[in-house]
Amino acid sequence: MIRHLLSGADLDAATATLILDTAAEMASVAGREVKKLPALRGRTVVNLFYEDSTRTRISFEAAAKRLSADVINFSVKGSSVSKGESLKDTALTLQAMGADAVVIRHPASGAPHRLANWVDGSVVNAGDGTHEHPTQALLDAYTMRSRLGRLAGLQVAVVGDVLHSRVARSNVLLLSTLGAKVTLVGPPTLIPVDISAALAPGTQVSYDLDAVLPTTDVVMMLRVQRERMDTSYFPSAREYARRYGMDGARLRRLPEHAIVMHPGPMNRGMEIAPEVADSPRSTIVEQVTNGVSVRMAVLYLLLGGKNQ
Repeated sequence: MIRHLLSGADLDAATATLILDTAAEMASVAGREVKKLPALRGRTVVNLFYEDSTRTRISFEAAAKRLSADVINFSVKGSSVSKGESLKDTALTLQAMGADAVVIRHPASGAPHRLANWVDGSVVNAGDGTHEHPTQALLDAYTMRSRLGRLAGLQVAVVGDVLHSRVARSNVLLLSTLGAKVTLVGPPTLIPVDISAALAPGTQVSYDLDAVLPTTDVVMMLRVQRERMDTSYFPSAREYARRYGMDGARLRRLPEHAIVMHPGPMNRGMEIAPEVADSPRSTIVEQVTNGVSVRMAVLYLLLGGKNQ
């Protein structure tokens, strides 16, 4: 098993499948009256979040606590970071306190890789800038496999703001490794040039959402990240929704078995219509549930499984 989880590229097919299979076992814990396992008793997990987060931070906290680990939630607001403390000095402080694992979210791409050089414990990337978010890709893959029964051969369309999406990058890497076929869909201004060659050869690019829907098994809608946009990438929100939003009419163009995903948070009415987000074919809430099981599997294999 790997020591850190920094990128979707860190996972080969065997390791990724091991995590998904372990997550399936961890999911059974959620159905118990006492949702706890003693696997990480005595271990310390630090959630080091330099960016706002709801789902990911709470998911990692729940995962660690269900494995009986001691959890420390580090918030930048109210810490020495607001006084100018560097990431390295924060890392050395955590190291001195005996952190066994650090889960980090940071606005700078590459920050988890730097952190991994400064601490002895395991580092898990919970999102770094516009770079990657590997555990989101793992929970997305787990959700696809749970709903559709397989990953190999699936046609997956990742739609929207690919340029600023760390979720898209990790999903392209992981899903390609597991045998799925990925097509990136969006306006030309929001799809990086040569992204398929840079991430996974064979990844397709399309600027026409309607053209890819009839042959798609999974549609993954991405949030338009306006907070990262310093210029206009499309004429208006209304125009974006008309060309690339998933509404009821587009949902009906999908094959009957197809599912619609979204990593959250959603811009309802822009990239996804409320009727689609709340439909039985949507896996959005299911993804949140699966996220806890997948992150339990990751923490267990990084900290507990290697010593079993």
